[in-house]
Amino acid sequence: MSSQYLGKTRRRIGLIAGAVAALMMAGTMVAGNAQAAAGCRVAYAVPSQWQGGFTADVSVTNLGDAVDGWTLGWTFPSGQRVTQAWNATVTASGDQVTAKNLSYNAAIATNGSVSFGFNGSWSGSNTAPTSFTLNGVACTGNVGGTPTPTPTTTPPPSPTPTTSPSPSPGGDPMATVAAMQPGWNLGNTYDAIPDETAWGNPPVTQALLQKIRSQGYRSIRIPVTWSNHHGPAPTYPLDPAWLAKVRQVVDWSLAEGLYVLVNLHHDSWQWINTYPGDRTNVMNRYTALWTQLATTFRDYSSKLTFESINEPQFTGTSGDAQSDEMLRELNVAFVRLMRQSGGNNATRLLVLPTLYTNSNQERLDALTATIDQLGDRNIAATVHFYGWWPFSVNIAGGTRYDANVEQDLVDGFDRVQRTFVSRGIPVIVGEWALLSYDYTRPGIIERGELLKFFEAVGYHARIRKLTTMLWDAGSFLDRNTLQWRDQGIYDMMKASLTTRSATASADQVYVPRTGAVTSRSLTLNLNGATFQGLRQGSTNLVNGTDYTVSGSTLTLTASALTRLVGSRAYGVNATIEARFSQGVPWQISIITYDPPTQAAATGTTSSFTIPTQFRGDQLATMEATYADGSPAGPANWTPYKEFWSNFQPDYTANTIIMKPEFFAEVKDGPVTLTFHFWSGTKIKYQVTKSGTSVTGAPA
Repeated sequence: MSSQYLGKTRRRIGLIAGAVAALMMAGTMVAGNAQAAAGCRVAYAVPSQWQGGFTADVSVTNLGDAVDGWTLGWTFPSGQRVTQAWNATVTASGDQVTAKNLSYNAAIATNGSVSFGFNGSWSGSNTAPTSFTLNGVACTGNVGGTPTPTPTTTPPPSPTPTTSPSPSPGGDPMATVAAMQPGWNLGNTYDAIPDETAWGNPPVTQALLQKIRSQGYRSIRIPVTWSNHHGPAPTYPLDPAWLAKVRQVVDWSLAEGLYVLVNLHHDSWQWINTYPGDRTNVMNRYTALWTQLATTFRDYSSKLTFESINEPQFTGTSGDAQSDEMLRELNVAFVRLMRQSGGNNATRLLVLPTLYTNSNQERLDALTATIDQLGDRNIAATVHFYGWWPFSVNIAGGTRYDANVEQDLVDGFDRVQRTFVSRGIPVIVGEWALLSYDYTRPGIIERGELLKFFEAVGYHARIRKLTTMLWDAGSFLDRNTLQWRDQGIYDMMKASLTTRSATASADQVYVPRTGAVTSRSLTLNLNGATFQGLRQGSTNLVNGTDYTVSGSTLTLTASALTRLVGSRAYGVNATIEARFSQGVPWQISIITYDPPTQAAATGTTSSFTIPTQFRGDQLATMEATYADGSPAGPANWTPYKEFWSNFQPDYTANTIIMKPEFFAEVKDGPVTLTFHFWSGTKIKYQVTKSGTSVTGAPA
């Protein structure tokens, strides 16, 4: 976490899991043209399977003449489908599947091998294919066409292993990173300052890691701040007790079959950032820490990976170009140190960040140059993603998952895909979530809009072969109870790894408390699904009576809404869900409201609250303007102020709290506040500041 995020908790998620192993040795695969000596051997393995999904590894050994360009074909016997592939371009027509080489793995020498992998979906059964073709010629078993006996039995599923096979020396980094999807961050724990419980989370237990694995995660990132846990120069000895804690959670994670990523975390802004002006001391400290870590973990499974620096940043440079050079020096030193330390470190996957872990093209290009310089194939790139900033913190009117949010997501993921993945360099989105999502600060981002974001991130990462690691500082998984704080959010993120879920223009329908109840319409975002109906609990609503559907417009009838709101008490009176052909259902709250009312108040710039009767409604955002219409308060480039930082609703106390940070940047005199509510209601309120005194009244 970098200094730009300090004071903001952050978080992230994922899914996957199970372990059903099946290895099928297929017959020969003829390569090249029919005139050449041809033949090959195929190993098709399913190292991981879970409900509705699986991961497959395919290895092809060429037994005949050298091949330059290959196409592998097979038929799925049980209707499986490929959803994501790496190290090959995979296409399908029904059950017929074709995998073609990429530019860097087209050639297979005699007795040489090539491998690729994919994630797939299944239902009913997941029977492995037993026959393949290479370049259009059927597999026959060996060179010259003599069939190899087909195994009469398939090895039975094995139990979940306590350890998983490590990639072979010089192994496939794309396959390794794909196998890490999805990942979870142990945030605000070993990165916390000064120790693991300082930022509110309980000590790590083995049960926590077991929970993470059981929920489908395949990797865990363990951010570690080492600054306060080592001795002085020149050797900077690591605190044995602190190192033992980190080592224990690494051991527990590996025992659960998880891939593990360990880094230098807040060290980035505590001392590494001074590198431009203190090169010798910073480099000595940096290499001393990594040397000790390399020695400690040298013989650990290759499922342990290392990340050089979290969110690197530097002070005292002439700009980002010079900072890129500083980062290059540190990344190169890290990789060379690791490789020279021997053991499994010689081929261990190493993860290198861009400057700020930013995905701007200039930052990606700088890291590309570093990776090219290293010439090391076991390297992954990492960036972080917290969404389009106005939406991620609710400022400048960014209350909805709109085209701006979507385009920011697509552009960033496209850039890393083009720059790295297309060249065979895997990408780990080492942290992702929304900056202001926090269970202790509800309402900053409306839940339905949040769900749309989480659904889209999973989809857009999946189709670009990016591995994502959710930043979870305690806001997603309650580490005391080991339960999800919001099961629906977890379900949406989990589903996004294998399919798309439909959403709607809103997850709330507001009905006035008095007057006639009229029909209400929502726009469905089908995302490739088909609408199947509405349900309240176990009761299906009736098409034509309770609702109608025309294209992507879902309309709830007046009669259905009248029944659903019942006595029309303020707040949520009913919850229904739209069900679709795929993904998770979309919940819709039926809410009764009246326009909120406010009353006069007096106070100070450090303590001012506006009496507000919310009457079933909820606050979306707030504008602040001077008499001439110009923006008032912080972020004076927009009239819409930042939710929670400048203002905060308190629904229990029936007030809106105006923060001291807001008044600190307001000129004396009147300011008009416009409060926007999710029902569509807008109300105005005028505050007048005079020194430290503040008065207010409805406008």
